[in-house]
Amino acid sequence: MTAPRTRRPAAADIPDAAFAAAFAACGCADAGSAILLAVSGGPDSMVLLQAAASWAREPGRPLLLVATIDHGLRPEARREAEAVGALAASLGLGHAILTWDERPGRVSQEAARDARYRLLRDHARAIGARRLATAHTADDQAETLLMRMASGSGLAGLAGMAPESARGDILHLRPFLGFAKADLVATCRARGWAFVEDPSNAEPRFARVRWRRLMLPLAAEGLDARRLGRLAERLRRADRALEAAASVAEARLVASRPEGGLSIAFGDLLAEPEEIALRVLLRALQRGRPDVPIRLDRAETALAALAAAHREGRRARRSLAGSVLTLTREGMLVLDAEPSRNRGR
Repeated sequence: MTAPRTRRPAAADIPDAAFAAAFAACGCADAGSAILLAVSGGPDSMVLLQAAASWAREPGRPLLLVATIDHGLRPEARREAEAVGALAASLGLGHAILTWDERPGRVSQEAARDARYRLLRDHARAIGARRLATAHTADDQAETLLMRMASGSGLAGLAGMAPESARGDILHLRPFLGFAKADLVATCRARGWAFVEDPSNAEPRFARVRWRRLMLPLAAEGLDARRLGRLAERLRRADRALEAAASVAEARLVASRPEGGLSIAFGDLLAEPEEIALRVLLRALQRGRPDVPIRLDRAETALAALAAAHREGRRARRSLAGSVLTLTREGMLVLDAEPSRNRGR
């Protein structure tokens, strides 16, 4: 007998109270600084614009400003950006079109995304906004989780997108992570809010589009965006707890050396749970260089090799993320900056 499959609920218009709760939950309600809304003209961002404008009319709400990115990749993009500007003006909100002028010859989605956030961050600073809001949905969260799972991400990556995260000195807010895209589209249609469809969202050469299509059979088996989003929340909670434990261990085990670099009591580090030991090592490697990229599998391999050497009572030396890790026979792990001529080898 075949087990019954989960029936997906029909998409529905989202009530204003739900939007208000979502804005308040992710830190939008603080009136202390303006919020820059990133609005592309698609259904998700058009709901963000309309719902936020209505919500912000109440006294004590923050100033809202709007920006649209013109990547210059589609001839109709400028016209769509101007339509967003006209709507923003009708709602009493300032609007700017940000143009990506330094495009490479061949543009990937990753390059376009990086350019988009760079333009938005720089514009937010220029206009005095310290918060940026985007319309990422539960579907976007689910796709992100699956893509990171496939690429071998650790727990922090599998925690997905947070409702609030820092982009330098700009706070990135994602109030719609609890909403399904279908419900946002239904809201647009129920309220007569116009939106555009980006044809690249159906282009199978893009990885995210392929993952979006794979979501359909997964949802039919019960693994839908809502459940994947809940998994991301639980992983984020676990990641925060592990980070707190790693902070305590780092303060106890990692010391600055008078001659430069860091030292770690390696035997004591290995006495910690393996995940905590790995996080302490990563923190030491990134101390003073928080943006240095470190592949998790390489860090795991390095830690395992150093642990094997420690058990055998021998010296060991590894290079990782621009640092030289030297394990002494006395059981001290010393981290020094790698000489410039060797970096990247």
